[in-house]
Amino acid sequence: MGPPFPLTIEKRTAILNGFAGGIFPLISAGEDLLPDTTKVRLCFHDRCFDGAASAALFSRFYRERMNPQAVFCYTGMTHRAVQPFEEGLFDGDENVIVDFKYSSSPKVTWWFDHHQSAFLTAADAAHFRTDHSGHKFYDPEYKSCTKLLADVTSSKFGFNTQPLAELIHWGDVIDGAQFPTPESAVALTEPSTQVALVIEAAPESGLVPRLIPELASRPMAEVVKLPMVARHLGPLLERHKRSVEVLRQRAEALDAVVFFDVSDLDLEGYNKFIPYLLFPHCRYSVGISASPVRAKISIGSNPWNAGAAEKNLASLAEQFGGGGHPRVAAISLNPSDIERARKIAREIVAQLRG
Repeated sequence: MGPPFPLTIEKRTAILNGFAGGIFPLISAGEDLLPDTTKVRLCFHDRCFDGAASAALFSRFYRERMNPQAVFCYTGMTHRAVQPFEEGLFDGDENVIVDFKYSSSPKVTWWFDHHQSAFLTAADAAHFRTDHSGHKFYDPEYKSCTKLLADVTSSKFGFNTQPLAELIHWGDVIDGAQFPTPESAVALTEPSTQVALVIEAAPESGLVPRLIPELASRPMAEVVKLPMVARHLGPLLERHKRSVEVLRQRAEALDAVVFFDVSDLDLEGYNKFIPYLLFPHCRYSVGISASPVRAKISIGSNPWNAGAAEKNLASLAEQFGGGGHPRVAAISLNPSDIERARKIAREIVAQLRG
């Protein structure tokens, strides 16, 4: 299934993974590496299938086309109300960001993103435009970062993406909301959608970094059966079924906009297509959720309603410090700002209904 693929993750998880032929032995280790080892710090959009798939694709690309001896250290990035890039984060010989905002740090050597709101500041955008490394790529026309990475690495660096065709396909379907029907998006019967559920909602710290090498080497039918995935899948599928009923009870549908507040429940990772299954006539949805690290306002448009393309949701979210894509966006606030989140959400609902 590919060459050996060493991996390190944060010291708190204290695991060094390596694989050959799809088998992953676990070796107790920290982050201390041999002097001649190339360390790649790979930052990815955490709790996001596209983020994990992008990290997996880049890892395999880099190992096959750049440095077969590289060791990867994965860091999941979360959109918050504060600066996401902490001091000392970029500690690798190569520092990579995929499916997440741009950093102008001179230590960042690779960057791939497709979000309209990719730049925290105008200065960051200007910095990107003057970059001549040939290793930083941005195209908001892409529906997924996984597909952007696949096209760039194959066309510019000769990477064979065929072994990852399934991962690339589902990265584009899931992140680009390209399911044929709302029922297919909510059913979660495909191995890839089940893996996505675990990535987005499993209550286990450090799970996604351990899963990324598996995504780079195994078909989804095998990934979903891995113990680290399987032990979470059953409970999460039950939680998913309950969330459909919760949203049915909590949602307020008026003037083609659905609004709901589940901030008092453990539902931040709810399936974003449920509102369109329950209210197929609606154009937009606005939801409030909460977790220990943020209060979140999610804004979405109905992929199966042509009229939902009228509003640019990323631009709307940017008015309140958020961002995303034209058809799906979010705003992250401090977890203590739930009342402010509710006020902003109501303002957004009013704009979408106006």
